Amino acid sequence: MSFMSPGNVVWFEISTTDPEAVKDFYGPLLGWTFETDPDSSIDGRTYTRILAPGAPWPMGAIAEGDPVGKAVSLSVLSTDVAADTARLTALGATVVVPPTQVGDVTVFTRLRDVRGNNISLFSRTSAPRLQERMEDSEQQMEQIAAAPRPGMFAWFEIGTTDPEATKSFYQDAFGWTFVFDETAGGKPYSNIFTGPQWPSGGLNAGAGADYAMPSFLVTDVPATTAEAQAAGAQVEDGPGTNPDGLVYSRLLDPKGNRFGLFSMPTQPIQPAGA
Repeated sequence: MSFMSPGNVVWFEISTTDPEAVKDFYGPLLGWTFETDPDSSIDGRTYTRILAPGAPWPMGAIAEGDPVGKAVSLSVLSTDVAADTARLTALGATVVVPPTQVGDVTVFTRLRDVRGNNISLFSRTSAPRLQERMEDSEQQMEQIAAAPRPGMFAWFEIGTTDPEATKSFYQDAFGWTFVFDETAGGKPYSNIFTGPQWPSGGLNAGAGADYAMPSFLVTDVPATTAEAQAAGAQVEDGPGTNPDGLVYSRLLDPKGNRFGLFSMPTQPIQPAGA
């Protein structure tokens, strides 16, 4: 299974009425650059792609417009958005934006999961004019996903006040598996496996809140957290350190969007079944 396989979280989106404020916060903090997506910029609203330093392909976007409910959405790759939307609805999800065709680029939908978190589905582009760029960058993307660089979207986290309902939904929705994280120092934290070998996200049952957020790799979590605070962010948790050396923090940006920062553990990560 590759990084760009159906069922994987491969994108995130921030909805906002003030895209420039979002860019002004994250650009200096994480080294992001931005480019306008002409295909998805419609009805006078700009859709802005987000690129991490050195990345050949965007990892997320800023969507201009009034957010409906929570403003941050994690996006899962789908081979059939309409069919998956119907299936997730039957599992208890609520449709926020129905399956929508965006030019010749993609089909997407936005839903709320059983705990009210935004989750989007989108199909891989089949537009010939974009295929060459994607094919040229795909191998690089796989390599980067295996060894992420600072500033990248390299983890996601789902906070829950009902872990059994959350696990059941995502197991049935995408086949995800949840394994208690023995390196988290006894905290009620599980690694999420969206594929067969390496975890790509975590389930936090001790946060006291329901959320779904992207987390970004940095080299120095305390320093970047302090920089974010100086720029107007609020710290919800951390900086903290796990027994394996992983350092983390959870924050709200100046617009109230939740995100995480982390640095890699000092002990090697073990694949599933090791």
